[in-house]
Amino acid sequence: MSKIKPAKGSPYARILGVGGYRPTRVVPNEVILETIDSSDEWIRSRSGIATRHWASPEETVAAMSVEASGKALADAGVSAEQIGAVIVSTVSHFKQTPAVATEIAHRIGAGKPAAFDISAGCAGFGYGLTLAKGMVVEGSAQYVLVIGVERLSDLTDLEDRATAFLFGDGAGAVVVGPSEEPAIGPTVWGSEGDKSETIKQTVPWDEFRSKDSTERFPAITQEGQAVFRWAVFEMAKVAQQALDAAGITADDLDVFIPHQANMRIIDSMVKTLKLPEHVTVARDVETTGNTSAASIPLAMERLLATGAAKSGDTALVIGFGAGLVYAATVVTLP
Repeated sequence: MSKIKPAKGSPYARILGVGGYRPTRVVPNEVILETIDSSDEWIRSRSGIATRHWASPEETVAAMSVEASGKALADAGVSAEQIGAVIVSTVSHFKQTPAVATEIAHRIGAGKPAAFDISAGCAGFGYGLTLAKGMVVEGSAQYVLVIGVERLSDLTDLEDRATAFLFGDGAGAVVVGPSEEPAIGPTVWGSEGDKSETIKQTVPWDEFRSKDSTERFPAITQEGQAVFRWAVFEMAKVAQQALDAAGITADDLDVFIPHQANMRIIDSMVKTLKLPEHVTVARDVETTGNTSAASIPLAMERLLATGAAKSGDTALVIGFGAGLVYAATVVTLP
C-alpha cells in the first residue's frame, strides 16, 4: 500500500488571462523584396502576409516575455507572487543554459517558482498549456504562466526566397489556474519524426562553430510544399480529434485559433473541417507573420482585444511545426 498522500489540486484548469507583445518595428513586404526576387502580390498570394514585426536589440526574448506576462497577469487578476511555475516555449533563445524562464520569473517578481523552457516549435504553446493544466490539476502549482516567444528575425535567411517573408517576432502569454468546470479539453498531441527534415535549422551550432567565421549564420529552412500538404490534410484530422475528445462538434465552436503559419493553410483547414460561418477564425498572420510558439496566444489576445471573440467563447486551438510536432485542444477563452 502506497503511503503517498493524494494531490490537492483543482478539479479542472482554465486560462484566466492573456497578454501579448509585438515589437514596435513594423516591416512591410517591400523591405523583404530588397533581398529576394519576388513581389508583394506573390508574397500575399502564397502566405497572406502583408507585414510582420521585427524586434530591436532591446526587445530581447526575455524583455518581450516580461511585457506579455505583465498584461496576462493583469488580465487574470493574479499577482506575480502567486505564480507557481513559468513555462517558456521558444526556439530562438540563444543561451543553451540557463533557461530564459528563470530570468523572466525574476524580472516579473514571481519569487521562486518552477521555471523551465521547452522546445516544441510552432506547437510549443499547446505543449506548455497541457503541462500547465496538469500542474494545476495535480496541485504542484496553483497558477502557471505559459509563454510563447520568438525572435525569428534572428534565424531568418533574408536571401532565401522561400522563407524570407514568413517569420516575425513577438511574445504571447497566458495564466492558467483552477476552475470548477472543464475549460481546457484533452490534448491531442504527437510527433512525426520521420518528417523532421522538412523544417529545420540549416547548420547545427557545433558545425557553425567549427567552420570559418564567414560561414552563413544558421537559419530556419523548410520544404514548403511538403509542410503545406502535411498541415492541411493531417492537421485537420488532429483538429477533428481534439473536437471529438472534448465531446463537441464544429457547430459548438465559437472561435478557431490555428497556428498562424500561412493564410492558405488556415483557409484550407477551415474548409476541410467544414466550420460553420458563425465561427470566428484567427487570421493574425496577415499583420504579424509566423511567430512560431507565440502565434496562438498573440492571435487569441488580438481577437479578445478587438471584440472579434469574447470571454467564455469555446475555441479550438492547434499548433504544428518543426519536428514535425503538433498539439490541439479545445479551450474556454478567458
